[in-house]
Amino acid sequence: KSTIINMAKTITILSLIAAALGSFYSVDAAAAALVDSATKINFEDKLGDLSLFGVGVRKKGPIKVYSVGMYSGEDAKESIASTPKSDALSTLSKSITASNETSFVLKMNFKVGAEKMAAAIAESVNPRASNKAQVETLKKLILDGVAAKGAATPGTTLQFDCSDEGVKVSVDGNEIGVAPGLKEAFCEVYLDDKCVSPALRNSCVENCCN
Repeated sequence: KSTIINMAKTITILSLIAAALGSFYSVDAAAAALVDSATKINFEDKLGDLSLFGVGVRKKGPIKVYSVGMYSGEDAKESIASTPKSDALSTLSKSITASNETSFVLKMNFKVGAEKMAAAIAESVNPRASNKAQVETLKKLILDGVAAKGAATPGTTLQFDCSDEGVKVSVDGNEIGVAPGLKEAFCEVYLDDKCVSPALRNSCVENCCN
């Protein structure tokens, strides 16, 4: 009888420890994720092997069109972490451009038609790109991906994976295709001095700098 009682106590203690550990890890995971304060849209801390650097809102006047999260490799994060905040913005741009892969995840907060969404992103990339035909390819991929569901409605996710191969476009997890080149130009849309989301840049600096 005493053996049974001791076993029961042991099981109870182990259950309490497991519950405590589960609570710890869930809190830790939540802390690693980020929420865009402007839209309350959440971004997971990981995208495959890439880490979340920061989040921000894309506005057109008073309208909060979408939230964007930037994911990249640990090598880029380490470069930024060792940089003083006064130099962080320039280091951020250089490190991300040099990184093997960087992804921008756009989560819609406001409904935008397929043509308008494609044109808006292409217009941002165009002045930063030398090959205009590649920009047209990117525009068509976005148009095809969004048009397939009618419009970029709230909750729609557009993902742009930037690598040396080009910019891979996915809509709601469905790969649409790759626009060759444009890696640097697309990254600059979100990282240069005339970026479309200053909040994203600031978030990256705050989260990555020690």
